[in-house]
Amino acid sequence: MCQGYRPRSHSATKQRPLTQDEGVVMNITQALSILSAVILAGLALSGDAVSEEGTSTARGVNPEIVAGFIHAVIESDRTLYTTHVVDRMQETGTVIASEAWESRNALPLPAQLLLLSGDRVKQKGMGLQYRLASLLPIYQKNGPATDFERIGLAAVEREPSQPYTGYVTRGEKMYFQAIYADRAVSKACVNCHNTHLLSPKRDRKLGDVMGGIIISFPVD
Repeated sequence: MCQGYRPRSHSATKQRPLTQDEGVVMNITQALSILSAVILAGLALSGDAVSEEGTSTARGVNPEIVAGFIHAVIESDRTLYTTHVVDRMQETGTVIASEAWESRNALPLPAQLLLLSGDRVKQKGMGLQYRLASLLPIYQKNGPATDFERIGLAAVEREPSQPYTGYVTRGEKMYFQAIYADRAVSKACVNCHNTHLLSPKRDRKLGDVMGGIIISFPVD
């Protein structure tokens, strides 16, 4: 122990009890962490099987199933953040969600949180990527980057219940790509698109297909 250091008495420090809203945020955060861990554990276990002799045998996993697992985590996290954090905080007047969240000391919009999360995952260098895109984006950088994405976004807008999937090549690597319909699940989503100066479509409603969640990962 360093000289002069005195341990803090636990009995002398009283923690401020969490407010109801803070408790909700903490519970949601814990739930998202547990859900992500369960899905990732399932992916890890599905990769290899162990024979009766104890040797590991490779077993491929259908890329569509893997993409479905990943999308389930993304969609669940975003929906819970939207309904239990953003909507709740705004309805109680605790804090707003804003595109300029950093400068306004606000919450990121649900779409921004997904994009930030996708950037963080991409930085890990695992090859897994996901992002939001739309045929009518507020910012052009969020439009389709390839013909595959353009065709896929149009397909999920026509038939939201079915993902558009296929294989694409980047450099010398093959990737599986899946595009899932992205619906407006919050008033914050609708209000942003309907009031933004750069928005090309301003008559959005709750439940509308706003674009798609594009997921890709290497398969070779």
